[in-house]
Amino acid sequence: MDLERTSFLLGANAAFLADLYQRWLEDPGSVDPSWADFFAELKDEPGAVGRDFAGASWARRETAEIPARRTNGNGALAHVAAEANGGLVGQEEMRRAAQDSIRALMLIRAYRVRGHLEADLDPLGLIKREPHPELDPKSYGFALEDWDRPIYIGQVLGREVASLREIYQIVRETYCGKIGVEFMHIQDPDQKRWIQERVESIRNQTQFTHRGKRAILERLTHAETFERFLDKKYTGTKRFGLDGGESMIPALEQILKRGGQLGLKEVVIGMSHRGRLNVLANLMGKPFSAIFSEFQGNPANPGDVQGSGDVKYHLGTSADRDFDGNTIHLSLTANPSHLEAVNPVVIGKVRAKQMQRGFVKREETRREVMGLLLHGDAAFAGQGLVAETLDLSELKGYRVGGTIHFIVNNQIGFTTNPANSRSGPYCSDVAKMIQAPIFHVNGDDPEAVVHVARIATEFRQEFKKDIVVDMFCYRRFGHNEGDEPAFTQPIMYRVISKKASTRELYAKRLTDEGVIAEGEGEGMVAEFQARLERDFDASNTY
Repeated sequence: MDLERTSFLLGANAAFLADLYQRWLEDPGSVDPSWADFFAELKDEPGAVGRDFAGASWARRETAEIPARRTNGNGALAHVAAEANGGLVGQEEMRRAAQDSIRALMLIRAYRVRGHLEADLDPLGLIKREPHPELDPKSYGFALEDWDRPIYIGQVLGREVASLREIYQIVRETYCGKIGVEFMHIQDPDQKRWIQERVESIRNQTQFTHRGKRAILERLTHAETFERFLDKKYTGTKRFGLDGGESMIPALEQILKRGGQLGLKEVVIGMSHRGRLNVLANLMGKPFSAIFSEFQGNPANPGDVQGSGDVKYHLGTSADRDFDGNTIHLSLTANPSHLEAVNPVVIGKVRAKQMQRGFVKREETRREVMGLLLHGDAAFAGQGLVAETLDLSELKGYRVGGTIHFIVNNQIGFTTNPANSRSGPYCSDVAKMIQAPIFHVNGDDPEAVVHVARIATEFRQEFKKDIVVDMFCYRRFGHNEGDEPAFTQPIMYRVISKKASTRELYAKRLTDEGVIAEGEGEGMVAEFQARLERDFDASNTY
């Protein structure tokens, strides 16, 4: 092989190597003996690798033309081989360097495909994730003595050369941290490449400024303090609180802020009752005194009442919000207790608003008007309306240029555990049918949640396609505040009862980092609580 001219690590030859390996798997005698010996030494389990390369059972099989074999040359791989062997390069050193490179690339690809299976997603620590053999370097023939040897990877992961130790650290941080990414099922190469480069270039984490971190803490404080205030003033009253999933509020703020920077002018929001009061107050800007008045049995707008009205956690509203000079009109659609019923209504409203802005320039209007759907985990997996709405998303006459789906995954459906309510590993699996990228994220890491929300917004604006954020969190109280969940989920609620809140954990983190002073987090709580008390007093005359 002329490694200087036809290195298999070059992008143009990646398909060549895959095809050659597939030929060898099917018939070892069909390839050059030197390649046959080389592949045999990889010691991969043929069935597993074969299935990985084969793709779908119905996929068309084509055999690529393989260029003539060359016998001289050295190139980048030879340079790495020389570096690893004190400047001496023989056939055996070249062979080992090539073997290292192929094994390393296969390991990297395994993390892109299956890294999410070992991500730290559950804030309760109840999900015990077994190590996956395809994510273990030993499965590719690497031993302990191989961890620090330089390996040529041809700008994969942004590096020309890296040791196995460095490669392992990068892929673990990128794909097995607080975020798990599912994107390798996407067939569009541009979309797949965009996500891959977006997460790998920064190891799937945003370095927030001190100001940004304080803003996240402030939003968490408002979300948590509001729920606790309601629990104190109206103990046992149904409110379907967001307790345990408060990271959703700063994430939604990020979607709107980043969206405004990317041309977004209007957002239609659909959601069920879980967390609706928090969204109304802290995202839509509905007066706290109006919400408190509703808890006292009064309508929020007495002059508009024509009948008996509806419960407060079904109501919608609209508002204009300003983000860095970009004004975005928000519309929260009313929704009954029938979960997910609002989804096609939201999509229809988005389509109508886009057409009102001008059908001729529809590509521009799709960038300007977006749907944002908030889901529960059990409903997203269990309600057929979700799949039906997804199925419409790419159809002419129904497409709206992509919707952001945000799942508040509290890992329970009323009293049913996930293992008893769905067959797939994730509640978001149904979204794979439209090749939507899926980001799973630990809700106890608000920076990770905000980071994922930012990527979701950028992807939607870039490709006009649906994307899913699956935020693993928990439900601190029962299905509603009058329930006692410990009767049906005693283990889960024993853990929850002892658990610090997301805000408390994040405030401590920022204190340890020196972003806020000792006690400043509690000061934020006291300040916001005083505001709520003032609005509570004002609600008597609202």
